[in-house]
Order: sequence, then C-alpha cells, then structure tokens
Amino acid sequence: MPLSNGDFAELLSREASGQTEQRQRALRRAARAALWRWDEEALALRESDRALTELVLVGPWIARLIGTWFDEDVDPPEPPPLRAGFLTLTEARATLRSHPEWLHAYGGDLQVHTTWSDGAEPLAAMAVAAVSRGYSYVGFTDHTKGLPIARGMNEETVRRQWLEIADVARALPRGFTILRSLEMNLSPEGAGDMDAELLAELDLLVAAFHSKLRIKTDETARYLRAVANPHVNVLAHPRGRRYDVRLGLQADWDTVARAAADRDLALEIDSWPDRQDLDVESLRSVAAAGGRVAIDTDAHSSDELDFLEFGLAAAIRAGIPMDRVVNFLPVDELRGWARSSTQMARRSWSGSADDRSGAAREADSVR
Repeated sequence: MPLSNGDFAELLSREASGQTEQRQRALRRAARAALWRWDEEALALRESDRALTELVLVGPWIARLIGTWFDEDVDPPEPPPLRAGFLTLTEARATLRSHPEWLHAYGGDLQVHTTWSDGAEPLAAMAVAAVSRGYSYVGFTDHTKGLPIARGMNEETVRRQWLEIADVARALPRGFTILRSLEMNLSPEGAGDMDAELLAELDLLVAAFHSKLRIKTDETARYLRAVANPHVNVLAHPRGRRYDVRLGLQADWDTVARAAADRDLALEIDSWPDRQDLDVESLRSVAAAGGRVAIDTDAHSSDELDFLEFGLAAAIRAGIPMDRVVNFLPVDELRGWARSSTQMARRSWSGSADDRSGAAREADSVR
C-alpha cells in the first residue's frame, strides 16, 4: 500500500526517538508539516521525479530518509492514540474538492479570539479578515475570567469589548454582523464563570472545559452536566485533545450526542489542525443522533481562519448533513436558534428535579 503524508508524519515522529536534540526538533517539525502543510502527497512528487525538498520543512537529510522509506517499501505505520485520527491537509482538500458546496455555504466562524484575551491580533483586524473571506458574520469568543492564563475577561471588560465591537461594526460593509459571543470557561461540574444577566445579553455562548483534561476515567457525566447548562449554545473542542500532547477526555459519545441533540445544543468541530476536535469517529455519533455541530477555527490570528478546511472535511467524512451545521444558517436564524435553545434549556433547568431536561437527568444517573 503506498505511503501517504499521514504515514510519513508517523515515520518522522518515530525517527525522532534516539536522535540528537536538534534532529529531533527538525523531524517533529517535518512530521507536523507532513500532516498540515504539505499541499501535495509526497508520492506525487516521487512519481513525477521532483525533489522531495519541495515539501515544507524537508531538507536534504529528511528527503533522503523519505526516499529510503519509499525504496524499502515500508508498510504504513499505525500511529499511537496520541497521534491517531487526524486528517492531513491533502485529505481535507480532496474531500472538499468533492463537496465544494460546503465552502460556499459557510456563513461565518463562531470561535475567533482577539487581543482582548489571548489572540494575536486586534478585534478590528480579525473582523476585516472575516469580511475578506466572504463571511456574513463572525463570533468573537474571547476567554472569560475563569481562565486567567488566557487573560480571561470579567463582566466589566466584556462590556468594554462590546463598545469596541459597535465602533468596528460601523466601519464594516453593510450586512456583516459581529456577534456578541464568549468562550466561557466551564468547571468540571459543567458550571460557568460569568454573571447570568450578562450572558442573557449575548447572541451566542460558546463554552469549554480547560482543566482536568488528562483524566483517564469515563467523563460522560461531566459532558452531560455541561450539555444541561442552560446558558450554553456550543460546547467547544469537546474532547480537549492535542496532537502528540494530550489524548483528551473519554466519554460515551453516543450518550453525549443524544443529550446534545435533545437539548438542541451544538457540539463543536474545532478545526485547529492539532485539535480536530471532535474527530471523525466521535462525530459519527453526532450524525447518528441527528445533532447539530458548529464548525469553527479557534483562530487566534487572521491566517488561522484558513484552518476551516479540516473541520468541514471532518463533518463531511462523518456524514453530518448540511442542515445540521449552524454556521450555514443566516445570521437571523442563527440568533433565533441560539435563543430558542437557551430558553428551552432554562425552562427545563428551572423545573423540579423530575421535570429537568433529559441531559440533566442522565447526568445524575451516570454520577
């Protein structure tokens, strides 16, 4: 079986073991480039007699290694769990070439960061970048106060950001919308960290776990409590996985997906290349449950908006129907969905223990 770019990423990662520190860095950088920066298959260069050094971060020494693996007809390696289930750039683009309508239908990114928290570019620059991509809207989701390491904002700071949003919006093309959004930090118990009065003024609330992400026990109950949180519209990068760094949380994704669909909450596909979270396998549970997804980039700079390809490709490969992607909704329908989802959840949450949502009841049963 011919070696793919993903296979070369794994071979390069394995080759790093036992090398000098300098060569380890070079091999690991090349491995990540093979996954997410090589825009052609190495095999295509080999078959057309082109130099492998045309590939990003491939110098003569690494090119010789790759050539040796070709010559020795090495079997495709099986990556360990920490590196498994990640799409390559060539795979994502091949998928989108067969489904160009997905790119055309995309209305806007719902998880974008600015210098108001841990982003690298100001809000105005990120807004202009979204406009330049042809989007109809963007959601700026800077972090909240429960995540001080990411310069999380308190309520007063959020309201100051809203003033800047209003100023920036006046200079943007007519018809483009900046949504009032946040990425709220969730405790392991599924509780948020912001005042309910402020949250009620948002257009959309994205929320995520940022702590205790290396726990190896089944965390289904944690997810069910988060899904039952009446303020949340989108549960961001749900697994919390990172390529070759963190496996992420384990859960019964069939159960979580059914609870999210019941509450009409969207589970996110974070398109950041070394997150790709949810991954294709977990997303098949979402497709089977008929749930919604949000496909976002988690961009912290304008060039990272390009990561969208990975999320779109994952949804396509998992069989998510287009009508279950919230980013394909016109802005008024998007706001309407978020509002109705929140209102329904609040009614369930404020009821008696016997009348609460299915997600909340199931969380109790799993604990």
